[in-house]
Amino acid sequence: MPATNIISNLFNTIYNNEARRRTECVILPTSKLAVEVLKTLKNHNYVGEYEHIEDNRGGKFKLKLLAHITKCGAITPRFKVKKGEYTGWEQQYLPAYNKGMLLVTTNQGVMSHHDAESKGIGGFLIGYVY
Repeated sequence: MPATNIISNLFNTIYNNEARRRTECVILPTSKLAVEVLKTLKNHNYVGEYEHIEDNRGGKFKLKLLAHITKCGAITPRFKVKKGEYTGWEQQYLPAYNKGMLLVTTNQGVMSHHDAESKGIGGFLIGYVY
């Protein structure tokens, strides 16, 4: 079985189901990082409730969609970002200054680049959403 990029798969599944105006979707496989990414998306109101189902085959998420996502995707390779460098990456991945967010994995967990910037910490870019 080929190795799948779980985060990329998560964003693609969400994007494709949002584009078809679906109200929910199932994402598989899962990972601890994927749980953190979904938690961050939910906190920022991009997705609704989600449920983690353990099926002994990598697990899956059942996810409610809120139709708040225009585009989302994984950023590969995972670029390292220092605390003052978020603006350049915003210009590259987001459509406008105050629209959307970059997802950053830091030593304090996964968060939006806004939170990371206000806490003054850097990390690795894992995705974007707007």
